[in-house]
Amino acid sequence: MSTKLYRFLPAAVLAAALPLYAANKPKPAPAPQPPPQVDPYAEVQPATESLDLNMYQRIRNEGLNDSHVMEFAGALMDDIGPRLTGSPNARKANEWVRDTLTELGLANAHLEDWGEFGLGWQQLNTWARMVTPDTAVLIVQATPWSPSTPGPVTGDVVFVSIQTEKDFDQYKGKLAGKVVLYGAMREVPPEDKALFERYSDQDLADIAQYPMTAGGPGATGSPDRQARMRTYQERARLLDKVAQFFTDEKVAAVIEPSRDGSNGGGSGGLLFDDNGATLGRTPYVADKRVKIPVAVAAIESYGRLYRLTQDHVPVSVEINIDTKITGEHEHAYNTIAEIPGTDPKLKEQVVMLGGHLDSWIAGTGATDNGAGTVVALEAVRILMALGVKPRRTIRIALWTGEEQGIYGSRGYCRDHFGSAKLSTAPDQVNLPEYMRRAAGPLEVKPEQKLISAYFNVDNGTGRIRGIYTQGNAAIAPIFAQWIAPLRDLGVTTVTMRNTGGTDHLSFDAVGIPGFQFIQDMLDYESQTHHSNNDVYERLQPADLKQIATIEAIFVYNAATRDQMLPRKPLPQPDQDEKLRAPLPDLYPGAVPPPDAGKP
Repeated sequence: MSTKLYRFLPAAVLAAALPLYAANKPKPAPAPQPPPQVDPYAEVQPATESLDLNMYQRIRNEGLNDSHVMEFAGALMDDIGPRLTGSPNARKANEWVRDTLTELGLANAHLEDWGEFGLGWQQLNTWARMVTPDTAVLIVQATPWSPSTPGPVTGDVVFVSIQTEKDFDQYKGKLAGKVVLYGAMREVPPEDKALFERYSDQDLADIAQYPMTAGGPGATGSPDRQARMRTYQERARLLDKVAQFFTDEKVAAVIEPSRDGSNGGGSGGLLFDDNGATLGRTPYVADKRVKIPVAVAAIESYGRLYRLTQDHVPVSVEINIDTKITGEHEHAYNTIAEIPGTDPKLKEQVVMLGGHLDSWIAGTGATDNGAGTVVALEAVRILMALGVKPRRTIRIALWTGEEQGIYGSRGYCRDHFGSAKLSTAPDQVNLPEYMRRAAGPLEVKPEQKLISAYFNVDNGTGRIRGIYTQGNAAIAPIFAQWIAPLRDLGVTTVTMRNTGGTDHLSFDAVGIPGFQFIQDMLDYESQTHHSNNDVYERLQPADLKQIATIEAIFVYNAATRDQMLPRKPLPQPDQDEKLRAPLPDLYPGAVPPPDAGKP
């Protein structure tokens, strides 16, 4: 009833009309009800998946025939370059990814602070040359977080071997101004093994077989693991003392040998810069920084210097390490964005995909893990280009801090999904966080039940051949149906095996299905992983197109099926050790490195 008219109506008419108006007065709309809460541990899974084969075809056509993946690769690897966590380049990469996702049309693209990391650091220039008994160019790079030399410095070269406390005495008062070779010279056998390998059918059949030795060496509580942990701690304490000893002795610089490749390789001018932390467990922490300039040398450069010292030939080196500390207490960030869900009952649930954005510094971080970054970008670009309206929200996350201990994804899972208190036992308290045992049950947050799955790519540029289920038996028949239409692309294998060493472990550790794909290794372990060969030229465009297409299909399936993906029981404190990153190698070139959690 108009409030303008009622003032002019007779009282009798008003009296008759008001009850009728009251009866027909519009009722306020009911308050919106939150979607019903789903217990992901109790959902009944169908025996047969409902696959949208038309969408499979559309994704294949977009991903294989109109790919942008190499454009993303050029911008990340060539324009930005190496992305050491805490560095200006890492922040630049975070922001580039955020802006790119916004341009692609994703919602809420933002940087998320996962905590203080430590030193921001850049390598500006590093070079070295042998001065006597001959002149020669040496292949070297600064190890991450090394300080600078005071300009070019020249010093006599000495080889130092300190394996026990008593070894210090022989070097006291003898190292001032010297260039120290530190690290055992290793064998450099002929490279008679293929350095660029794809999985054969038999290899994939072997991976598909679940190993029955899960409780063997390396398992939680095993004598092997305990012994390696003791060795690690003893060696770490000794190296701390070595670093301080070199500082007190006022050495000019330290040169370390590049390690061997994990699968052969490691020669021909190749160098790996991830063993730069050997003179400090956490050199990126301000009060634990390495105080002497340190470089890593290709094994051929190191070998010549080493042999001259062993033959008692006077040898001297001129070296210049030019680096920059850009901040002492730098925070680090993940980049996050979403394709919002559209189903009122399911849009609060989330399917995640991603990889780590950070890298080491010898190359430009192309295969590790620029590849995983650009295929995640390409996967969401494909879905946006097709105008996909997922039932669940799709969230992309690119992490930093992976190389130092999967810190970015661990921090995200801690802040959003849950965590367990860490042990403060004497044998644990001085370990890096990612290596410490849990001291209590996992405490989960409400968001934990809303994540259906996380899909990760971080094994280089090789095409996807299947997927690891991380021991999730209920999901194996689901994935088998998903990959059946993809056999012509080489995707054939579902394995119950665990695989380790990267960010899906952070999700697995908090009870969320987290998955890493099986990929052809190519030259990842032998040539590019953490090396100066980890550059754009090592990327395989056809393989990256295939990876992005497969990942987009997996994400689409997870975001549109009726049920969330099935889960394993929540991890228990005595099971968490298998979920952590591998023990670091603290014997550069002197003993075989610990296993990397690979099958």
